[in-house]
Amino acid sequence: MKKDLIKPYGDRLNDGIIQLSFTLPVENSPKAKKAAEIYAAQLNLKNVSVVHAKKIGKNFTYFIIYAQAKPILDYSTVKYMEVSTPEMNFYEINQVIKTKLNRHMVVVGATIGSDSHTVGIDAIMNMKGYNQNYGLERYPEIIAINMGAQITSDLLIKTACKAKADAILVSQTVTQGEAHIENFTELLKLIKKKKIRDKFILVAGGAKITHEFAIKLGYDAGFGPGTLPSVVASYLIFRLLEKKGYQNGDNNQITDEHP
Repeated sequence: MKKDLIKPYGDRLNDGIIQLSFTLPVENSPKAKKAAEIYAAQLNLKNVSVVHAKKIGKNFTYFIIYAQAKPILDYSTVKYMEVSTPEMNFYEINQVIKTKLNRHMVVVGATIGSDSHTVGIDAIMNMKGYNQNYGLERYPEIIAINMGAQITSDLLIKTACKAKADAILVSQTVTQGEAHIENFTELLKLIKKKKIRDKFILVAGGAKITHEFAIKLGYDAGFGPGTLPSVVASYLIFRLLEKKGYQNGDNNQITDEHP
């Protein structure tokens, strides 16, 4: 395979220029700026320049650094995972649910643990949606139950079981101390303990979520920031129909009745 060597781009192609920001536990001063420069150089950067330094609290200074990165990446060697389900629009999704599933698709979503942020789950579930893309509550063929924030794993599971949900969407915004991993893991362990893992399509979402990360945790899929509701809805109905017997190669069969 032919190598595809790349470096960051700043002023000129492959010049390696990057912008880096971080905080050091020191007062803002000429000495502090020099410390930031030295620290950045120890990260294997060269031509380091401190372009911004601001006090953000007692004994804390925020820095922005410009520098040149040394490493070169062979782009042809990069491997990744992504959700490969074809994306449909609002009308196509409703049509497929109505004609192929022959009932409403039921989705329960929540932010679990102590995380009080609902921006992620609301972007997918709420009627308004995100970026001019309708949320699941707007779909006439989807029963969308948004439980909000700080929901316990036990209550989320009980609600999903009572609603006979097809899918559970879990959002986590707070990631300090890897709290999101703990919460995602706790939910999955409880579901497995109750021996109901095969009842639901489990989807993780949030600030640090990738599809690869979610799969490693044991979820069916993962979606990160900027994901549109229609992408999630497309994935859910295709995955649900696969569980009913459709195969990956049946995509045309599933979608041939689009209006």
